Amino acid sequence: MLRLLKNLSGFEALLWFVSSAAIVISAVLSGGSDPVSVIASLIGVSSLIFIAKGHFSGQALMIVFAVLYGIISIEQHYYGEAFTYLGMTAPSSLFTMIVWIRHPYKNGDTVEIMSISNRRLILIILFTAVITAASCFIMYALGNAQPEVSTVSVATSFCASSLMFFRSPYYALAYAANDIVLIVLWVLAAFSDHSCIPVAVCFTAFLFNDFYGFYSWRKMKAAQSREK
Repeated sequence: MLRLLKNLSGFEALLWFVSSAAIVISAVLSGGSDPVSVIASLIGVSSLIFIAKGHFSGQALMIVFAVLYGIISIEQHYYGEAFTYLGMTAPSSLFTMIVWIRHPYKNGDTVEIMSISNRRLILIILFTAVITAASCFIMYALGNAQPEVSTVSVATSFCASSLMFFRSPYYALAYAANDIVLIVLWVLAAFSDHSCIPVAVCFTAFLFNDFYGFYSWRKMKAAQSREK
């Protein structure tokens, strides 16, 4: 991981620094921010930099982020988010990490990037619909705050996790859609609890990182295709 940090491009280092600085500054300005929220956010933006480079260490950091974020979500009565990240994102990141380790490109540090088949895409859509419907029912039963927004979050998050598992560059666009939903979700929470401001800033940083992740993976995929 330290070697990867040294190998970050100038833009990647700047993106990580600006993302981290925005989270810390928002925590200071909001006053009384939960340290767990700040730590989780910093781990989250760090994970996205490594994921954008196609390295499995990004998935390891994402597991830690998912656990911490799940705890934060429970405190805000966002049970759908807790269900998504503790029950889906964390285990999905573990399995994805294993898959990435087993499918390196030319035995290097970068994962071999694949194109998603129509069959797999249809399966992802079907499973997304089923998981979303089930989680929607559970959220209403538990009295989830902002259940409509959380339902959209579950759908986009499951779709993104599935695309990442299958090593498709389009995982980043699905996560970008999820970021937009989560920005709305945590901005709403921040109106009544200012400690949620760093989390809203975190997902704003996630949005820019995921756009970069899509660009990076498309660039890596083109390079891998030329070398085959």
